[in-house]
Amino acid sequence: MASTDYAVPPELEKEAPPREPTAPDVEKAAPPPPTRDAPLHARQDYFRVADVVLRLLLFAVALVAVVVMVTSKETRPVGRKTTPPYVVFKSAKFQDSPAFIYFVAALSVAGLYAIITTLVSFLALLKPSCSTKLLPHFVIFDVLLLGIVAAATGAAGGVAYVGIKGNSHTEWKKVCSVFGRFCAHVESAIAVSIFASILLANLVILSAHSLSKKIPK
Repeated sequence: MASTDYAVPPELEKEAPPREPTAPDVEKAAPPPPTRDAPLHARQDYFRVADVVLRLLLFAVALVAVVVMVTSKETRPVGRKTTPPYVVFKSAKFQDSPAFIYFVAALSVAGLYAIITTLVSFLALLKPSCSTKLLPHFVIFDVLLLGIVAAATGAAGGVAYVGIKGNSHTEWKKVCSVFGRFCAHVESAIAVSIFASILLANLVILSAHSLSKKIPK
């Protein structure tokens, strides 16, 4: 009996066309590799959250410094008279020094600026497209406010140092031995103001760093 197997001519032997991927094959395909934008967006989110936290902390610190300085008034007996009333009372308050008045004004401005920019920064966190437009303004105003707060802290610190130590060359007497509570308030307010200056410096660095990340390479 003749065999029914036929040889395939060589010219008909071609490579089979590539098989189209079916649905199961597509589902089993490996996910695309992660892009470099995801870590960058994550870092930017961290920067925005840190910006909101620092500004909120700046508001709290400025408020504490103003309250402590404003409540620093103290009245003490400093001498006696030969006629009634025999005891002389003197008061020490921040209004007696222009440096302390400037200090209260500067920290009040810092607190107002901090609460406004905290709200703006929080809105930028919810709407990231606005952050690019806000960063240059944040850098400019943060630097300006840092200079104001640092100058006020230095001026108040100089007056406070004279009140604590006095000056023998100019015969300025120290008053903190008499008005101890007043000086304690002033010292605390200045210490808090130094912390506010450090917060503002960190805000300047953070805003400048975030702005530099948005500059195309």
